[in-house]
Amino acid sequence: MKFRVLQENLRQALWDRINAGEITGLRLADQTGFKQAHISNFLNRKRGLSLEGMDKVLDTQHLSVLDLLDPAEVNQRASIVPPGDDEFDNVVVTEPHIAACEAHIMNLHVAEIMKFRKGFLESLKEDMVGDRRDWDRFVVIKADAHDGVSMYPRLRPGATALLDRHYNSLNPYRKGERTLYAARKNGTSTIKYVEVSNGQIILRPHNQASPVELLPIEEGRAPTDQIIGRVCHIGSET
Repeated sequence: MKFRVLQENLRQALWDRINAGEITGLRLADQTGFKQAHISNFLNRKRGLSLEGMDKVLDTQHLSVLDLLDPAEVNQRASIVPPGDDEFDNVVVTEPHIAACEAHIMNLHVAEIMKFRKGFLESLKEDMVGDRRDWDRFVVIKADAHDGVSMYPRLRPGATALLDRHYNSLNPYRKGERTLYAARKNGTSTIKYVEVSNGQIILRPHNQASPVELLPIEEGRAPTDQIIGRVCHIGSET
């Protein structure tokens, strides 16, 4: 929510109190130490308030910023995943670019909810490089056409990929097997086998007919910063 919207919501809250006879513009000016003209101009949308001015008005009216928020928008932006049941946990399905960049997946970015057995999720080992403890650990994305072709037949367009974002190291998950990752590329996700060589990230396809891609390591970052997470489950295409 933008600052001007908060100001408009405060303005409306003050008018509601004025119309209800709970306060007057003159009384509000006395309480805040502002001139009456200053308060009048704010109420009539001729000027705004500074952050300090808003704090004064909120304090004298016993309001908080939370009182100025739109409940619908708060709910939309919440990042609370509905609880699962005794046997299954809920994991959100989101867009690849959201999975790549957002530590917490807000409600407005949740496309759907998928269920996974708790025993399966609890059995997955972490290998975290850096501080990702506050990231939502598991998210699901759907493979796009490019990844579906380059990773065929292991991955197909539209297939779901469960990502463990607490596994971003380049250590093989199983000895002797290539680990499949979602990596950050151009602000979104791509699913590939990942290696690092000569200061570049190498994105290798499963389909040998598809080209190998080279991804420069972002300045000031480690290669593992560009690993979104390990692909730990692939579902059939939808």
